[in-house]
Amino acid sequence: MKTIILVRHAKSSWEDFRLPDHDRPLLDMGVRRTALIADYLAGKGIAVDLFLSSTAARAYDTAKIIAEKLNYPESKIVTNENLYHGSANDIFSELYGLPDDIKAVMVFGHNPSFTYFVNHYLSPTIENLPTSGTVGISFETDKWEEIDSSKFHVNFMVTPKMLKSK
Repeated sequence: MKTIILVRHAKSSWEDFRLPDHDRPLLDMGVRRTALIADYLAGKGIAVDLFLSSTAARAYDTAKIIAEKLNYPESKIVTNENLYHGSANDIFSELYGLPDDIKAVMVFGHNPSFTYFVNHYLSPTIENLPTSGTVGISFETDKWEEIDSSKFHVNFMVTPKMLKSK
């Protein structure tokens, strides 16, 4: 069994237009909303073997918030440039390259690629995976390179808005 948990980065700031897109920081609201997601994941007992993040500050900072809650060492978060402006196919490529001894991975990145990726598995599909939106999918295979041809199960899809209403 292989499990992927995709987390779209938290809400980020557009306040300083001189700042490159890659370096935009999280808004306080984004931090609070991601904390809701982190609490949800911790409550489900989620544990993963690898945190894989886009190199963008907003994705990496989102990963750090969740890593702290799940007791995943920040020093072990792997960053990958391909997740910054990559497509859904780039996400698949990164997953195919994972060692098969990794059973579960949490991936932090961006739209539109995250929405396109999760829509391969969601029915009905979604128009937009919102900031801090998180989707967990398990695949009936022992090889990462076979996930696209394996039976799968969407374990959960959660957004901060869903958690705030509880």
